[in-house]
Amino acid sequence: MGFHLTLFLVLVSLPVILAQEVRPAKIVVDGTKTVAEIDDNFICATVDWWPRDKCDYKQCPWGNASVINLDLSHPLLAKAIQGLSVCFDKAIVTFGLNALYGRRKIKGITWGGDWDSSNAENLMKYTLSKGYQIDSWEFGNELSGSGIGARVGAEQYGKDVIKLKGFMNELYKKSILKPSLIAPGGFFHQEWYTKLLQVSGSSVVNVVTHHLYDLGAGDDPNLISRIMDPSHLSKTTEIFSNLQKTVQKDGPWASAWVGESGGAYNSGGHNVSDTFVNSFCALLWHRLMGKGVLAVDTSASPYLHSYAHCSKGRAGITLLLINLSNHTDFIINVENHMNANLPTNERKIQTGSHLTRSLKKTVAWVGRKASDGPLYREEYHLTPKDGHLQSATSVLNGIPLVLTDAGEVPKLNPILNSVKSPLYIAPLSIAFVVLPNFDAPACV
Repeated sequence: MGFHLTLFLVLVSLPVILAQEVRPAKIVVDGTKTVAEIDDNFICATVDWWPRDKCDYKQCPWGNASVINLDLSHPLLAKAIQGLSVCFDKAIVTFGLNALYGRRKIKGITWGGDWDSSNAENLMKYTLSKGYQIDSWEFGNELSGSGIGARVGAEQYGKDVIKLKGFMNELYKKSILKPSLIAPGGFFHQEWYTKLLQVSGSSVVNVVTHHLYDLGAGDDPNLISRIMDPSHLSKTTEIFSNLQKTVQKDGPWASAWVGESGGAYNSGGHNVSDTFVNSFCALLWHRLMGKGVLAVDTSASPYLHSYAHCSKGRAGITLLLINLSNHTDFIINVENHMNANLPTNERKIQTGSHLTRSLKKTVAWVGRKASDGPLYREEYHLTPKDGHLQSATSVLNGIPLVLTDAGEVPKLNPILNSVKSPLYIAPLSIAFVVLPNFDAPACV
């Protein structure tokens, strides 16, 4: 499967229609503590390895975009790397190991027998001899549960990772930095994952990985309706919750990672994965969203998704807002959890289709220790060009995002608004909102 990471999804096949409804929405952010922390590589861009003749659904989309035939000296590629360069200093390398080596096919797609580790050992010895720093070694690819093309039983898999860990410990015993062992790199099957952790035992598997393609196959005619359906997107929560419970119960020494993810598998869906509907906001995410994840409580419609992080490299917080509704403008009131119960003076909310009808609500959301500087927020509103959500061009605050004539990444400038003014998010749009004066002790 190609790695097509999709974090922010919004789509519809018709041009955006004018809003028919305006609704208020309250978002309360708890800045007193973080509920999770991401690392610097939470969103990563990859170059895949598929050949030009890798075709699915009568389409061959890869062309010369693969690592095996990509022009690595192309100036546009260099500009793209420069645009992301603020996100990393050097590559962090994880190698995937062939977990079928030495086994035999038993029946159907089931493989059995002991794993032959000689190939993996030779590769590790080679990287050590060259002084290459390997961050982690991942054992196998999509062999868990019912498998994809091949499967291995969890008990056998557990025995094999014990073997892998044994010679890793031996080879790296003199190394200051020791790589992690990652497994199984497949789709989550609770019984299978539980068995793997129970058989392998304490501190053998350092990171438990699973793959996620929650939209299904790239040729599925229901891609659009699935992305538009908040309940479908929320089903992912159940997977994460069950995986977390499994790791906490049977492998509390390990971390849980998404090892591979995307919207639609098998190279994605044409006119879906390659357009605004697949909205991949890596540059803005990396520039604005810090490591600390904050709890958000909201009374809003399920069509409005809201997330909060500590801002990156500065005071305050940054919100990510996604409006999946195709007919509702949301007027958002952001409150600080520390002051959420303070009295407020609220004016009547006027509803209608015109975007300038407003909500004004005065509330002490900033907090007692916030800066005395100007109370403004930075807004980055992303919409599709010409109002068509399957456009290949995104628009930031009304300006199309296209490379300059010199191939430079365009400037990503916000608009500034007073925190006392209404915060709007239009139908079928994405917004990053930076609140530099928001009092968040957890972000200090």
